[in-house]
Amino acid sequence: MGRQTSLLTFTGRVGNLIGYNRNGKHFMRSMPETVRQTSATRQAAQHFGAASRKGRLIRSAFAQELDIRSDGSRVNRLNKTIIKGGRNNPGAIAGFRFNRYTGIDKFFCVDPVLSADGILHIPAQTLKELKGFTALEVKVIAARISFAERKVVDTETATLVLDTREPFAGAALSVDVPGKGTLVVTLQVRAMKDGYPSGNRKYVAADIVAVQEPQTGKIFHQPPPPPTTMLRHIKTSFRSPNGPSTRHIVQRE
Repeated sequence: MGRQTSLLTFTGRVGNLIGYNRNGKHFMRSMPETVRQTSATRQAAQHFGAASRKGRLIRSAFAQELDIRSDGSRVNRLNKTIIKGGRNNPGAIAGFRFNRYTGIDKFFCVDPVLSADGILHIPAQTLKELKGFTALEVKVIAARISFAERKVVDTETATLVLDTREPFAGAALSVDVPGKGTLVVTLQVRAMKDGYPSGNRKYVAADIVAVQEPQTGKIFHQPPPPPTTMLRHIKTSFRSPNGPSTRHIVQRE
């Protein structure tokens, strides 16, 4: 290292020199021509790169459908979750919260369950009471992601509104997005007041609730158990490569 003795000193990189301050004195050093990496550091860098690519695909799959602004830590939190889960364990992202401040457990006492035939079941339960709010907007976002081909195959959404003052008998929503790749399902919930969803981060949640690997065998779709009263069909919209289309979900009443 060398000491800077001129009247004009600098910190940071200038050409192949790096200036820095130590104990009130300015020094500089040249950049190394090569950087030596051990096998461990190379492997760590490869794992981090792979996790970053997967995280980018997941975020892009849900970016247009989520109604939650990024909290500034989403990228790092998701990458860390992927790295912690291991290279070939996509299921490790189940439970990830897009909003770190609130999870769907604030609204539901019983977690939703994804069956093998691509049906997301939100069990019948007593909805939690939230002071000042009378309804919940529930949006299911299902994305088919091909990590091998590094692309989002397709994304579908379905939305329903639940009156928290009335008994909730459960709902069944088809999220079997066609195509090759991993199915990732996110459930977004927003508390509503006077017909409008809240923008307060304390009353908005979006969690990855299920991850389903590609099926190797044929799956026969079976309808959920019949409700005790009636079935109500809800018309919902979704985007596909062929343009906007519609689908129906079934909610038990």
